[in-house]
Amino acid sequence: MNVLGIHHVTAVSAKIVENLEFYTGVLGMRLVKKSVNQDDVSAYHLFYADTVGSPGTDLTFFDWPSIQPNRPGVATVSLTTLRVAGSSLKAWEQRLKEHGVVPEWDLDRKGRDRLTFADPEGQQLALIDDSGLANQVVPWTKVVPNEMAIRGILGVDLDSARPDATRKVLTELLGFDDVDGTRFVIKGEHHSAEVLVNDPQERAFGQVGAGGVHHVAFGVQNDQELLAFQDKLASAGIRTSGYIDRFYFHSLYFREPGGVLFELATEGPGFASDEDPDHLGEKLALPPFLEPQRATIERDLKPLPEPKYL
Repeated sequence: MNVLGIHHVTAVSAKIVENLEFYTGVLGMRLVKKSVNQDDVSAYHLFYADTVGSPGTDLTFFDWPSIQPNRPGVATVSLTTLRVAGSSLKAWEQRLKEHGVVPEWDLDRKGRDRLTFADPEGQQLALIDDSGLANQVVPWTKVVPNEMAIRGILGVDLDSARPDATRKVLTELLGFDDVDGTRFVIKGEHHSAEVLVNDPQERAFGQVGAGGVHHVAFGVQNDQELLAFQDKLASAGIRTSGYIDRFYFHSLYFREPGGVLFELATEGPGFASDEDPDHLGEKLALPPFLEPQRATIERDLKPLPEPKYL
């Protein structure tokens, strides 16, 4: 029993208006869900993805304006890598520069070309040539053309406090293949994912804040598999949150031994559960268990501008 790949990556923003403008207006992703943090309904939870919000394409953000800036270090995610056609990297370099972003060319551990850069709050991102990798996305093309559209999340880099223990979780519990002791991959018919486990020379622990990643979610097929993973983790001595219904998917959370918060999330029900697929993300969406609080929630949230493509 293996995870399917990366389901989503959730990060933190203290400047959610600028965040919305960057991820939709510069990176050209679709806002597929404008909701709230279900554990803190005073905060927006925004989801950026492909046209239909396919699992594996979601970058999501909690809106915490008072949080401190992210402090890089041990037990944090140091990089999130997004997939694009290799032929578009030059165009992406030009586009990023036109929007005041300074990208840098380098090669990843496999020798693939990539552009690394930071979002307006310092979150470290990369665009990489995903040629030859399995994918099942519906590119969003209202901001950038199809040949440039972001095609999902390839992977994350973890700065682990206990690299050997992190590797063991990835391979023995989640089903990743160990390529070289540092790079771990999942390759399926429709999904591909990579996790790099770094052994930081700097031993200072990081602190998740604005411009940092809160957690990484890995996909599972359905509730049956989610509960089976819960038993598997418990048998390995890893405590979890237990089953949580997030309405758009079902989840459980655990902190891997290297210090990074992991989530397992089901493929469905999906973001069209409560919205017309042609109008995803245009209004505040609340799961049914929060609907009785809508008036209070809407009163306490600051208005957000519409994405520029609307």
